[in-house]
Amino acid sequence: QVQLVESGGRLVQVGGSLRLSCVASARTLGSYVMGWLRQAPGKEREFVAAINWSGDSTHYADSVKGRFTISRDILKNTVYLQMSDLTPEDTAVYYCAAALSYSGLPVFVKMYNYWGQGTQVTVSS
Repeated sequence: QVQLVESGGRLVQVGGSLRLSCVASARTLGSYVMGWLRQAPGKEREFVAAINWSGDSTHYADSVKGRFTISRDILKNTVYLQMSDLTPEDTAVYYCAAALSYSGLPVFVKMYNYWGQGTQVTVSS
């Protein structure tokens, strides 16, 4: 099993930056791929970014590419999402999630097996 706890969500102005954190607990985190996904009001949950624990593979949704950076700290069992140049379209509940590791990175919501409770990010204009 994997337990995930997100934090860092808050109100931020357009163009601002924000760093989200996710503390993970599992017997073998290296067996999983970690991801950030989000759900905006009235929209379906969507993929944002993913990373493997070795840190040598990442993938981003086109909507955040070049603005968001996913990273991890193995010793702290923590994955981060550094968000920059935020826009109102980034407003959503952001979820940390984990998927069983296999060839490639999971980029679909249904591929993730474990979820955190989510943290609200609101970008005001």
